[in-house]
Amino acid sequence: MNILVINSGSSSLKYQLFKMPEKAPVCSGLVERIGIEGSFIKHSVYSNGEKHSIENSGFISNHGEGLKQVLTLLTEGPYAVIKSPDDIEAVGHRVVHGGEHFSGPAIITDEVKQQIKKLFSLAPLHNPVNYKCIEVAEQTFVNAKQIAVFDTAFHQTIPAQAYRYAIPEWYYKEHSIRVYGFHGTSHKYVSEQAINWLKKEDTKIISIHLGNGCSMAAIRNGKSIDTSMGFGPLSGLMMGTRSGDIDPSVIFHLMEHAGYTLEQLSTLVNKQSGLLGVGGSSDMRDIRKMVSEGNPAAVLALKLYAYRIRKFIGAYAAVLNGIDAIIFTAGVGENDSNMREAVCTELGYLGIELDRDQNIAYKGELKEINSPDAKVKILVIPTNEEYEIAHQCFGLLG
Repeated sequence: MNILVINSGSSSLKYQLFKMPEKAPVCSGLVERIGIEGSFIKHSVYSNGEKHSIENSGFISNHGEGLKQVLTLLTEGPYAVIKSPDDIEAVGHRVVHGGEHFSGPAIITDEVKQQIKKLFSLAPLHNPVNYKCIEVAEQTFVNAKQIAVFDTAFHQTIPAQAYRYAIPEWYYKEHSIRVYGFHGTSHKYVSEQAINWLKKEDTKIISIHLGNGCSMAAIRNGKSIDTSMGFGPLSGLMMGTRSGDIDPSVIFHLMEHAGYTLEQLSTLVNKQSGLLGVGGSSDMRDIRKMVSEGNPAAVLALKLYAYRIRKFIGAYAAVLNGIDAIIFTAGVGENDSNMREAVCTELGYLGIELDRDQNIAYKGELKEINSPDAKVKILVIPTNEEYEIAHQCFGLLG
């Protein structure tokens, strides 16, 4: 079954084509800087163990135009992978927010689209773009099943004591104020890989997704029971540009005593904080370089970053009543051995003991990096959100 996966951001569109149930993609690509000067498309086709790449540049005004150019790359030229749009049997869409309505993938109907629209206010940067790509895909791949896979769905198993805030119930019932959690597709994928690796039915896992956005999840027997992101993707860990947890009193203070507007405060905690605000760059590689040059702000940024993760590991060990494994995944989690070591330092009391040589030797596939006698497995697992979306679509269609 040919399943095209679309993962759209505010100014980008990632895609992969899978011939399910094969795990390796037929092709993949990225449309970047949509609506911004310097737009480009990078398209790669995988054939007989070889990778063939094409790059096109030129202004792309909107996601519809971007998807139209993707279709041309799929169907034309020396590396065409399909003959026509009719060869695509399903299109899987990453939709960031599914609210309480969706606990799994859904075939897109008018009712599903209305539910996605109702959640625009909860994910204003993502759901409108996701919705637009659904509409464009419906017009482009007319005969394909359109399927939504929601970032929040995996966390719908979180119990009320974890998802409710300690404010009057009216705000939950009337305004849907609760913990939703995000990165659910990634946490689901890597935790299932870990469960297969552990060969246990009863599992207690902490998944640590570290990219530009960062989140953690406590997962018991394959089900999320708590997560660090909340009503929106701001809370919890320190991130590339987001502050993570901050005392709301700080917000009130800046409004009352420094005259900050809501827009200024939103910009502060979402776009000017995290690694960028403390260390001077949102890119961990830049922070590492500044540390090597003796920059004290960059040193502090790394300490804060690792400290927050360790604190959540302790909290989730209590929630789970023990740990079988912790997982590092996503850009920083998979590629920064120094951060993995910093996080695992001084966690011996929980049975978390790192093997430094195995940690440094990690090369991109699922790997144990704990010491041989450690009680807790430390796993590095590359995330694969696009395959997980295709897998869920394939399962839904039978």
